[in-house]
Amino acid sequence: MKSKILKTVVLASSLVFFNCGDEAVTSAINNYAAGFSSSSAGEVQPGVEGSSSSVEQAGQQQGQNGAAEVSSSSTAENAVFSSSSDESCLASSLPDACGPGTNPLPTSSSDAVPASSAGAQSATSSADVQKPASSSSVAEKPASSSSEKKVESSSSEKKVESSSSAEAPKGIFLASGKEEEKDQMQVEYKTRTGWDGGGILSYPKQLSSTQKHGVVVWGPGGGTEPGAYEGMIRRLASHGFVVIALKESPGDASQAIKALDWLDKQNKDQNSPLFGKLDMNTVGCSGHSMGGLESEQAVIKDKRVLTAFLNNSGDWNGAGANKVATDRTIAILFGEVGMEKDNAKNDYNNAGVKAPACLIEMTGGPRNSEGGYGHGSGSWDGMAATVAWMRWHLGGETERKADFVGSSGKYIDGSIIGKQGKWKTQCKNF
Repeated sequence: MKSKILKTVVLASSLVFFNCGDEAVTSAINNYAAGFSSSSAGEVQPGVEGSSSSVEQAGQQQGQNGAAEVSSSSTAENAVFSSSSDESCLASSLPDACGPGTNPLPTSSSDAVPASSAGAQSATSSADVQKPASSSSVAEKPASSSSEKKVESSSSEKKVESSSSAEAPKGIFLASGKEEEKDQMQVEYKTRTGWDGGGILSYPKQLSSTQKHGVVVWGPGGGTEPGAYEGMIRRLASHGFVVIALKESPGDASQAIKALDWLDKQNKDQNSPLFGKLDMNTVGCSGHSMGGLESEQAVIKDKRVLTAFLNNSGDWNGAGANKVATDRTIAILFGEVGMEKDNAKNDYNNAGVKAPACLIEMTGGPRNSEGGYGHGSGSWDGMAATVAWMRWHLGGETERKADFVGSSGKYIDGSIIGKQGKWKTQCKNF
């Protein structure tokens, strides 16, 4: 600035020297001073300062504060200095003051302000263009939230639909523990009950609320009280079955059928603990000796009975299993030295047997008075086989088929768990 003033003084002096007029010098100094004043006024004009503020605000919205401020300040400053020199040139009375042979354009300080304002408007305009985009992106959020709510709503609807359509467990109830060599649940054990007051009734203390219970009829041997088989009765009940043990077994199914009719009444009696708890179409019969014959006749004569398991038994004439329907099953167990041995084999080997059937032998028993597994072996030492068979044929545990049917398996050639000896089994029609 001092340099410009010095140049002006020198120029004025020269003019005075050439023109010898004080007025010319005074005019030149006043004109430069006017230009300097105009420049100062241009730097503080509200329009320019407002423009810088507008640019700064736009820059903040675009994340470019520094760049916008520098650009705006630089533009304003250049406009001011350009305006100052042009005004001095135009205001001068000297010929060719703006350069030899020039006719300067009519620029002024007023031109600098619109230029700066135009830049600010341009920046503001750019910011305004971006604002709707920003607003639209914000406006999209509710739509996104809405779609999220819809998905969440439909998801919850699916959950409700899924839970409402959930089906009850299929099949009869079975204890979760599968080991047939052990008791699995606590049971009720009631004596002197049944249709004639001489039987035994046993069932799980905690009856299922979602599934029915299968039924097993147990027939005692000739002249033997049903209580002698308490271990077998409790074992079957602990695996989830409702067990009714007969007072006696005549071997013609008459007692078994009456016992089932009595249980059917209990299932329909609202005052009975068994009300609505029994599946009277899922019944198995088992028994010892004469009780085995009672069971065989029950599966032949009563359509409610699906399977029979004869312990140390078999038809005397070998003509029982051949009468079992093909949609029923039968198993005949005997001890290696039991008196029932021949009856069991003859019954199974009858050529007329068309139903799925198994012949199970207990071998390698203790050398007692009988010399091995005898007439009472199946109902005590071999009770696990009866439980496994009922869980398969009544409970639907089809994986147990491999334990009985085939060339090798638990009851085919396996050891008698917890006892001595081995199983030896053959099956047909499966």
